[in-house]
Amino acid sequence: MSQEKPVDGSQTQTQSQPQTQSQSGSSSSSAPGSSSQSSSGSGTFSSVDTIPVKDLGSIPEEPEQQPWGRLLPMQRGFRAHDCIEDDAWFGRDSKCNHCFDDPILKKSPRFATYSKKHFRIFREQNNVYVFDNSGNGTFVDGKIIGKGKTLPLANNAVLSLAEEHHKVFVFIDLMVDEQSNLPKEFSDKYLITRKIGAGVCGEVKLAFERETCKKVAVKTINKKDFPASIGTATRNAEREIKILQKIDHPCLIKTEDFFQTDDSYYIVLELMEGGELFDRVKSKHQIEEPIAKLYFYQMLKAVEYLHDNGIIHRDLKPENVLLSSHDDVCVIKITDFNQSKILEESSLMRTLCGTPTYLAPEVFTDAITVGYSRAVDAWSLGVVLFVCLSGYPPFHPNARTGLSVRDQIIQGIYTFIPSKWDNISDDAKDIVKRLLLVDPKARLTIEEALQHPWLMDDAMRKTAKSIMYPKVSGDAKRSREDDDDNEQPPAKKPGTSKKAT
Repeated sequence: MSQEKPVDGSQTQTQSQPQTQSQSGSSSSSAPGSSSQSSSGSGTFSSVDTIPVKDLGSIPEEPEQQPWGRLLPMQRGFRAHDCIEDDAWFGRDSKCNHCFDDPILKKSPRFATYSKKHFRIFREQNNVYVFDNSGNGTFVDGKIIGKGKTLPLANNAVLSLAEEHHKVFVFIDLMVDEQSNLPKEFSDKYLITRKIGAGVCGEVKLAFERETCKKVAVKTINKKDFPASIGTATRNAEREIKILQKIDHPCLIKTEDFFQTDDSYYIVLELMEGGELFDRVKSKHQIEEPIAKLYFYQMLKAVEYLHDNGIIHRDLKPENVLLSSHDDVCVIKITDFNQSKILEESSLMRTLCGTPTYLAPEVFTDAITVGYSRAVDAWSLGVVLFVCLSGYPPFHPNARTGLSVRDQIIQGIYTFIPSKWDNISDDAKDIVKRLLLVDPKARLTIEEALQHPWLMDDAMRKTAKSIMYPKVSGDAKRSREDDDDNEQPPAKKPGTSKKAT
């Protein structure tokens, strides 16, 4: 036994202490009680001696992956499936992640109607989809997907195979809360999923148009949040939304649909994949001047369109400017224009004054008396441009002046911090200064701003035109996955004519 090599752990320990091993061997007769001596009495180290068992940590266990979704069976012979991986195939083929191989199914006359690779469920960026690869069809809530096509899969959706009424699975999305109180006409047209944003007037969720799988954003406004406005809101909502649906500009968010219940409004908007300008500024600290110019030009064109149509936005800020993609060169779209008009003016003012950073001076000084004009939007755009170019707001609570944000705005006091502005052009600084004039009559109008030397940039305008008005092209299609099996069509229902087989 004394000639056997120790296990790896003891060998490593012995090699790391060669001097100790030599001393132990030579002094074993003089120190029989030493803990460094082998229990076998041979003078060699055992694994127990070199690494005491009590010091060994337990072997770490991999955390068990938790499912993000679950398919529950609705027919005998099918079994539940936990969605743990982000991609899974279902069908008769033994290579599928979920194989239809139960003896009960194989004896069923329906078995031959299932494809070898019938459908696929996958997840992308926390959105769940089902891909139909079958010859006889995969149905979601009674509607056929179509071979080679994809649809989003919402919580509690029912999957039928080969026939509309042959309900096989119900999908449970374990990552979202149960949905309720949605208008039936809305649910028939859209599948609503996860929350993607929130504002003073309500939350925004990602949804899909059932017919086309097109992503949209759904803004929900709870009428109870504005108790003084319910009567007025109910009378005006449909009229205002119809106006918004007619507005058409590439840099204004498109209002695509509208629903309401006794408690809520549901405004369906086009989805902007790039997120808010606020987050872009926050991540980059400063927007490069050429890109800021491209964005600002689009903002001006959008607000010019609103003013031409008699609409004052009144709440322009980076959170209400959305980007179409994560690329620097992209279309921007202003959102929330006129949507707050659904609410009474008092409610709107109460909401806006809660975050006054982007509000014009006259909103504070003249709103109750003489009122204010479209010049408030020019001021707000000046603040937005300031933030884009510098990465910080001109009016903020921590200003060295010691004044409140409200007083800073009313007095027009702000600072160009050299470390942020030294590399910004004089023309850019000039347009900011002329937009942030306290006197609305002296302030640049939107039309005048568009003619400012900083924006007389032919290359920038050409780029803006190309992305605002792109040439129409075909939509990119998902690659189709072929299925080489020859499944049989479902048997016809009793009472219909059919040939004997």
